[in-house]
Amino acid sequence: MKNEERHIAGRGAGPSFIIGFIALIAALLICASTSAAQAEGTVLGPPEPRALIDIPTAGMLRGGMKSFEIDFYHSDGLDASFTYGLWDRLMVGLSFGGTEMIGTQSPDWNDVPGFLVRVRLIEESEDFPALVLGFESQGADGYIDDLDRFTIKSPGFYAVFSKNYEASGDLGFHGGVNYSLERDDNDKDINLFFGLDKSIGTFMSIVGEYNLAWNDNSGDALGRGRGYLNAGLWFHPGAGITISFHFKDLLENQPHEGFANRTLRIDFTR
Repeated sequence: MKNEERHIAGRGAGPSFIIGFIALIAALLICASTSAAQAEGTVLGPPEPRALIDIPTAGMLRGGMKSFEIDFYHSDGLDASFTYGLWDRLMVGLSFGGTEMIGTQSPDWNDVPGFLVRVRLIEESEDFPALVLGFESQGADGYIDDLDRFTIKSPGFYAVFSKNYEASGDLGFHGGVNYSLERDDNDKDINLFFGLDKSIGTFMSIVGEYNLAWNDNSGDALGRGRGYLNAGLWFHPGAGITISFHFKDLLENQPHEGFANRTLRIDFTR
């Protein structure tokens, strides 16, 4: 099957319905978060990022914190995840989703739920970055049955460093190595990735990342050896709320139509 055929979007609800659905979710989360922040005297601001777009960071949920996240992508795709901080240095999560989630067609569910576990081995200090070891089986942008993998492979086992600086706001640098268990395409290489995020006040951040995709450029893999360059805008309208607009695969490592691969993410962390 040609790569182009794997990414044909199904017929779904009109854009106005989807936009209205997203706006409703965002409004409910903002109202809940703002009310809680006012009651507790919480200062509004961006939460610690646990991922940029598709790559993980060394960010953590501290003990007792919870996060609910929804990713919207092509083919009426939706992935939902729940993450919980067991302790300050250990968090776990579950995720599930599929395509054709909005509209009249039957949903095409992912084969299995995604699982995440993350341990912070080294806390960030003035001189050293934070270090996290983790495992994550949830990939991005839909599951491809005939290749037994996600469009963007799951990280699998990974180690990642993160270091933040004060530079008219927060400036974070992230980099790591991962080994995905999605190897039925005969590309089993270890992979590298890096990225950054920069806050603009307390309301907005810009992010960028580059996944070298060494594990997605040979055999029956989808990539063409260019890696995945992604960029995004994050908005923080209330305490614990992040609404993210992402522009993915800017180097056209995978064939697609139009300008980049545009996705949306809503994250609620308390």
